[in-house]
Amino acid sequence: MRQLAAEIQACTRCGRLSAYLEGSRKAHPDYWSRPVSGFGDPEASLLILGLAPGLHGANKHGRVFTGDDSGRWLWGALHELGVCSAPNCTRGDQPLELTGVYISNAVRCVPPQNRPTTAELTVCRDFLDRELGLLPRIRAVLALGRLAHETYLKLRGVKLAAYPFGHGAIHSLPGSSVVLVDSYHPSRQNTNTGVLTRDMWLGAIRLALGLSNPAAPGEGG
Repeated sequence: MRQLAAEIQACTRCGRLSAYLEGSRKAHPDYWSRPVSGFGDPEASLLILGLAPGLHGANKHGRVFTGDDSGRWLWGALHELGVCSAPNCTRGDQPLELTGVYISNAVRCVPPQNRPTTAELTVCRDFLDRELGLLPRIRAVLALGRLAHETYLKLRGVKLAAYPFGHGAIHSLPGSSVVLVDSYHPSRQNTNTGVLTRDMWLGAIRLALGLSNPAAPGEGG
């Protein structure tokens, strides 16, 4: 996993994203401004899959979902459900431990306007495939948003139309023991407008934890 993380962090496959990161380094010399690898428990049974690093979040700190509102929602819920050692993560070097959970993104570089292209999503999918190969205990994937949902389905080679995205939806894929669970992304746009409420968010994570491990702390809470 350390070798894969180093490879991710050194990646320059996508010209548009590499140029955007170069601009971020110039504008914010103290930012990480490199691709961001996954983070969590190597024995995880639940993978939480987001979209991409936030410009002033993971792109600044070098750790997924760190230092922004989406991260505050994610770490807070995981802490409340007993699988994260702290209620928030505000910097990349902060001591933090996840139990049974690994967190990653469909795209590893911050994209302009937070909108990766189809080609960029395709190129980055190989990293997710290799990551999953190093996480043999995964039993559930919680996709945060439609693009994360579609990224996982494309990786598994199934028809997107057969598994429509919907908050709280559970998808069993042919030939796989891993279930896919959907949630709206805890972006500021979704949380500030009520598209995603705290109860909805906690419910989705609790559902995914329960499906990944019937003995998980979040089940039935």
